[in-house]
Amino acid sequence: MLEIGDKAPEIETKTASGEDFKLSDYRGQKIVLYFYPKDFTPGCTAEACSLRDSYTIFQGKDIPIFGISGGDAETHRKFREEHDLPFPILMDEDYKIAEKYEASSRLKIVGMGVKRITYLIDEEGKIEAIFGGDQGIADVKSAQHAEQIIDYWGLQL
Repeated sequence: MLEIGDKAPEIETKTASGEDFKLSDYRGQKIVLYFYPKDFTPGCTAEACSLRDSYTIFQGKDIPIFGISGGDAETHRKFREEHDLPFPILMDEDYKIAEKYEASSRLKIVGMGVKRITYLIDEEGKIEAIFGGDQGIADVKSAQHAEQIIDYWGLQL
């Protein structure tokens, strides 16, 4: 079970736009890594738009945001474009990353799915905080999720 203080598992994947992504390339920076169930659903859209609307605060503190979910690149690109998301969506078509981060779930109707869970990763690559999941400090409040993170880190609005 991943806990606060654990080293964040390495991620090597592509963004929905096709760029290579490696989590360890961001060592030295705080990172927001948020898992979400599905593009275009109400809760996932509210969460993404919350982070979008506060993006300049994170950008001003040099804190990158990465969304990650199952699904295909085309749907992720459309979701990102339609909602004008300024941050990348990472690919996890086989749910292996979600499994590493304890964000995978079995859904009766569709099979594999992703839980709504966010990891705040510190400059040393360790998990600083978790929102959602069994180890979370609080549940993810989709429409106010950016505020939850900003409050946790004490970022200036």
